[in-house]
Amino acid sequence: MRRLKVAVIGVGFWGRNHARVLSGLEKAELVAVCDLDESRARTVAEKYGAEAYTDSTELLRREDIEAVTICTWSTVLSEEARKALEAGKHVLVEKPMAKSSKEARELVELAEKEDLILAVGFVERFNPGLRRVLEMVGKGEVGEVLSALARRLSRWPKRPWDVGVVRDLAIHDLDILRHIFGCQPESVYARVRYSNSGIDDYAFITLSFPDGMGLVETSWLTAPKVRELVVSGTEGVLKLDYLTQAINILRRGDSEPYEVGGEWREPLKIELEHFVECVLYHKEPLVSGRDGLLALSLCEAALESSAKGRPVSTRHLAE
Repeated sequence: MRRLKVAVIGVGFWGRNHARVLSGLEKAELVAVCDLDESRARTVAEKYGAEAYTDSTELLRREDIEAVTICTWSTVLSEEARKALEAGKHVLVEKPMAKSSKEARELVELAEKEDLILAVGFVERFNPGLRRVLEMVGKGEVGEVLSALARRLSRWPKRPWDVGVVRDLAIHDLDILRHIFGCQPESVYARVRYSNSGIDDYAFITLSFPDGMGLVETSWLTAPKVRELVVSGTEGVLKLDYLTQAINILRRGDSEPYEVGGEWREPLKIELEHFVECVLYHKEPLVSGRDGLLALSLCEAALESSAKGRPVSTRHLAE
């Protein structure tokens, strides 16, 4: 069985998890890791039997490396992804994938030009609980979807941050709601709060879809940690806890909700298994570069809406 030779660029808070998972995949071989912090790179490399680098350009010169996952600071993600694509490597880049939709679009076009896979790290799309919710919605188990409310709340992250809560947290739910409703929203209206340092730390975002409403509440000011999705339809209500992957459904005529069971699995492992298989078997990734571009464009629309104090049309965003 052929194993994909892969490397991780950026092994801080999240990149270390990438290294851990990739080192244990049957169809992958973690051969290198890179981090500006030499001690960190060496520690992770020694733990998983890989080679350590502090310069990603040097790592990308290796011809045996076929694919990389990029987990750097958000503001340099697109720079590292571009370098990897130009070096002929398949790429999974963590969200938000770029500083702007302009940079994201350039990455998408470069990957298409070079015929390389560009996947974006929206780990919640691989959450088994969400997969079951999407399946249930698709089967009409709550009837016609009227609204979907996503809440992603916690305290300020302990890890380093260089973007605000909209691009860091809300971006997950802006992507997911597109798939709940099966289309692009027509407009976005948002209220965003900023910290004294100028970083957005709370947002309430309303998405207007042709046949329903999407609501996203996201915060770095709230305890305890909440990650949930509520889908309301003409025949019932579904509630998902992303952390436990538990789903509760209350249907028309029921006196109380009941839990829908399912096996808990680590979403990151499912995501990285999928990426490896996409590269090995030339398959389109579940979360493509264009998905990442659209989600980032919606983040920009939400921030623009808050700044202008009015709804912003999103009909111009390409599918």
